Amino acid sequence: MKKISNVFWITIAIVLASVVFGVAAPSTFEKVTGNVQSFITSTFGWYYLILVSIIVLFCLFLVFSPVGAITLGKPGEKPDYSTTSWFAMLFSAGMGIGLVFWGAAEPLSHFASDPPLAEAGSDQALKDSLRYTFFHWGIHAWAIYAVVALALAYYKFRKDEPGLISATLVPVLGERARGPLGTAIDVMAVFATVVGVATTLGFGAAQINGGLSYLFGIPINFFVQLIIIIVVTILFTISAMSGLGKGIKILSNANMVLAIALLGLMLVLGPTLFIMNLFTDTLGSYLQNLVDMSFTLAPLNDEHRAWINGWTIFYWAWWISWSPFVGIFIARVSKGRTIREFLIGTLLMPALVSFLWFAVFGASAMDLQLSGAVDLTKNATEEVLFAVFHELPWSSVLSVIAIALVGVFFITSADSATFVLGMQTTYGSLTPPNRVKLVWGFAQSLIAIILLYSGGLQALQNALVIAAFPFSMIMILMMLSLYKSLKKERKEMVKAPRPKRK
Repeated sequence: MKKISNVFWITIAIVLASVVFGVAAPSTFEKVTGNVQSFITSTFGWYYLILVSIIVLFCLFLVFSPVGAITLGKPGEKPDYSTTSWFAMLFSAGMGIGLVFWGAAEPLSHFASDPPLAEAGSDQALKDSLRYTFFHWGIHAWAIYAVVALALAYYKFRKDEPGLISATLVPVLGERARGPLGTAIDVMAVFATVVGVATTLGFGAAQINGGLSYLFGIPINFFVQLIIIIVVTILFTISAMSGLGKGIKILSNANMVLAIALLGLMLVLGPTLFIMNLFTDTLGSYLQNLVDMSFTLAPLNDEHRAWINGWTIFYWAWWISWSPFVGIFIARVSKGRTIREFLIGTLLMPALVSFLWFAVFGASAMDLQLSGAVDLTKNATEEVLFAVFHELPWSSVLSVIAIALVGVFFITSADSATFVLGMQTTYGSLTPPNRVKLVWGFAQSLIAIILLYSGGLQALQNALVIAAFPFSMIMILMMLSLYKSLKKERKEMVKAPRPKRK
């Protein structure tokens, strides 16, 4: 029988307290989370920008450092998966509800509703819209995932440590990482994961509700979203009980087929030439302005600063809160890769796929807005994608595929998260018991329901920023720990006698 750790009981208590608070006083809950979120973004916005930029630089340093040749496993160990399969799994990890939810809505907002710099609807706003979307979903996002995944894979597969966040900090914290301090660290990681995944489930429920509303006139409200979450919870619970080899594998394959089908259809049915021209132009602009965007905080422009808080800081917090979950997933499939190979693949491949996704859906939405045939800005965020489909051939087919894709992403995200949370709360067990996964499945759904009940999408965003803040400090320790261990191993490699040539 797998032993349940104290991390499980402590985090469950925190989750239950949050749920009770949210049910008993939803308006107060929204107000409190809103005030805390506002304090963090206004006071520590500089901290998020600098930290995430340091994470990117740290990853690049390791790519070009001699330690990049170190294997994430025992010396000479080969990868468990072929390069093609590995890239496919990175793509699957990078594709989620968020891309479907924001695929058309974010570029459109930056262009027509809430531009970062230029006048709404202008040519410059159009260029800025996709550039900032690439910025939010590109190398910075994947560097956050990569650092956590790299530390977990290195200590798990090369140093035989348990697959826990606290285990990666032994080089800097010593034995304290195995005691109460380590427990507190794992609690932060688990709670950040619960809130991060619950937020994404909330977005998913809103997106499905938006699609059903656009197609069948079903109202957009909390009650409908509650039913959606209950139905999907039952489905992902059944999948989780069937184990990784069956449920997640089948659903992941379905994800790939649906995502490729939707992307391909949109590329053909949408303004193909405009999409590819804008994609190419924006890719160059993104690379040219990467440093400037990474550190822009607009201290003398309150309006632009509010935009940065609402978009960039929110996204950095979202990726940080998801990093334990995605990091563990990526670490598990990367055994046998060198650090250099791991980082190049993780930073570049999923980012490029995300860029293409946003170019296809974002350019299609902006092209429609420019034509004047329809004003997409009148639609709620969760309805924008379906409003775009409505103006294209095969609109019903596109809408059905999108709803199915969000539903499957919903199930796989929650399913995978129950495994990761179970692993983190049973001392790193690779086969957590079903009862633990079941509890975490319901806990995620409860948090998603409470956040939607107390304040909708804004409450989801507030919770993300709050949960990510303490874990961001743990990420700093993870980088220090990894650097210390790699530096030590590099010295040992230099001292080791080289085999004589015959």
